[in-house]
Formats: sequence, structure tokens, C-alpha cells
Amino acid sequence: MTVKVILNPYSNRWNAQRRWGEAATALRQAGVKFDLSVSERPGHLVDLAADAVRKGFSTIVVAGGDGSIGEVVNGAGRNWNEESPFPVTLGFMPLGTANDLVFNVGLPVDLTESAKIIAGGRVKPLDLCRCNQKYFVNNSACGLEPYVTTKHERIHWIKGILRYLVAAIWAILDKPEWQGEVRWDEGAYKGPLSLVSVGNGRRTGGFFMTPHADPFDGKLTLAFGYRGTRLGLFQALPRAFQEGRGSYIEMEGMHELHSTRISIRLDRPSPAHTDGELFDSWITDLEYRIFPSAIRILVP
Repeated sequence: MTVKVILNPYSNRWNAQRRWGEAATALRQAGVKFDLSVSERPGHLVDLAADAVRKGFSTIVVAGGDGSIGEVVNGAGRNWNEESPFPVTLGFMPLGTANDLVFNVGLPVDLTESAKIIAGGRVKPLDLCRCNQKYFVNNSACGLEPYVTTKHERIHWIKGILRYLVAAIWAILDKPEWQGEVRWDEGAYKGPLSLVSVGNGRRTGGFFMTPHADPFDGKLTLAFGYRGTRLGLFQALPRAFQEGRGSYIEMEGMHELHSTRISIRLDRPSPAHTDGELFDSWITDLEYRIFPSAIRILVP
């Protein structure tokens, strides 16, 4: 069987392009037969994935980061009937910055080991999520978190996780906040909001925004709350790197819970993202749904 490999050369500030030779060698040495497509422009990953489905590929290997995975999922699911099985199995050659999804599902970041997993062909079902009309597999958010992403995209002189950290500091100094209403299966909240994060996985951008999320449990994990001062937000920042005891969700004004559906209404537009990719415009209304065990991934 030949798998489709879709490469995003821009992942991790073009580091994916530099490491592609290493990844290709690992795949060949593992005995993986593959057909390569390379993204050439923003949005091209979506089209390449949709084309792979049309051509009958049953497995797509994403060579890139979390945003690349999200775009491939949206392309592969472009014409998906949500009552039927997802059309492809996903494999990963982690070439991104944080590689959060790979971390969250317990896969290695080593390319040789990743290639062996792809060659092995063992699959495991993973929950798939949707925000409005966009699918995601790891995380989506409105409020402060995607506001950080807007800053992150403007930073070109720093690489890696440090870039996320600098973007977070920059965003906190602006102190964006909203009035909003959040509803979930068994409750609701109405009041001020600093952030709303919806996780399938517990880590995103190196931060444990939904530290008790499980991508195999059939539930969305919702973290939301309000910190009224810049100092309060800065106090929460280092604790967002902790997933166990001492996490930021234990702080005053923060909440974490699990639900199958979530709706959010904001008093003014906010940036929003799915798997790190910003929506084209700022929005006020977000609807979330989960599809338990809907997508298959390659695992050891």
C-alpha cells in the first residue's frame, strides 16, 4: 500500500523543509511506500488533503506541525458525512514547533520511530472535534489564547517555544477581555472572560490549557475564566506550563469541565482558532461538538 505524505515546508519556520530529507530517509528505511505532495501556499494543505481523498488514498501522513494536521483534517473531511467513518487514517512525521498532538496521544517526536509506527500500520480511534464549520483534533479557543496567536504571527526573530512565551507576554500587556455566556451539557456561566479554551488534548503551543483533557474519552474539555488584572494574568502564565498540581486552572476565577457540546456568545468579536490556525475574521459566536472515536491514527 502506498500512503500519501503531505509536507508543509513552512512548519517551524521552514525547519520542516530543512528536515524533510531526514524524514524521507526514515520512511524509506522503514519500508514505507509513499507519494509526496508539498504545500506551496496558505490553504494549500486543505486542497492537497481533499485531492488525496478523491484519488483514493486511505492513509495520509502529515509532515508538519499541529496547524498542518488541522488543515489536513479539514481537507480530508471536506465532503465527510458525519454519520459515516472518516475517509482516511492519519499518520504523523512531527516537524512542527511544539508537536502538541503527537505529545498528547503519546507518540514519539523522533522521525525514525515515527516512520516505524507508520510502517507498522496499527490504528487507534481518536476523537474528532468541530468548532462552527471547522474540524480540529487538538485545541480551539477564543479570547486570550488566539489573541496570543495574533501576536505570535507577528514575531519573526524568535523560534521555538520561546516565541509562544514572548507572544503571551505581549498579549497579556494588552489585557483583552470580554463579557460572554458559556453553555455546556450541565451548566452555564455568564460574566467577564479572559479566555476560553476547548481541548481534545491537554497541551497546545507548549501550554497545558486544558490539563485534564483526554483525546480518547469522547468529551470536550472546557477551560475558561477571568483574571481581572495584568498581574493576575502574569501569575497564571507560568502555571500554564504545569499539567498536574498547581495548574493555572486551580487559580481563583478559573474553571475546567468536560462536555459533549459547548456554545459561547461574546459581547464583541474575538479572534478564534482551531489547531493554531486563526479564523479569517474575529467572531462572537462559537458552537462546539465532538465526534467520539471518529478518526483513526497510526500508533505503536
